[in-house]
Amino acid sequence: MKKAKIEIGSEGRVAIVSFTSSCLSDVEEITDASARIRQYVQANPPHEIIFDFSGVKFFSSQVLGLLLEARGYVKPHGGQVAVCALDSQLQRVFRITNLDRIFTFYPDRQAALAASPALDG
Repeated sequence: MKKAKIEIGSEGRVAIVSFTSSCLSDVEEITDASARIRQYVQANPPHEIIFDFSGVKFFSSQVLGLLLEARGYVKPHGGQVAVCALDSQLQRVFRITNLDRIFTFYPDRQAALAASPALDG
């Protein structure tokens, strides 16, 4: 199985998932990303997950499923999923699918972190 091109870390009770590829369309990589996010969340339960799309120019619909799955990890505890640094063409995908009503969007990671109620301190 191909390894996903993602980095996962945290700041306070916020998990941050950064994609390190401009194209997120390989089924095996997205499946691996989903498994790695699930493992991370189970080991380090966050209140919020920020997905950083800096540099991403294309993604398949499977990525939307990954985001919805991640939302399922935090929503039962009152948490949320935030999306940041999304290319304008990709923002359109969220509007067309009405997922812009489910996720919170920020221009960059710093804005997403600044708005997060889950940061310690």
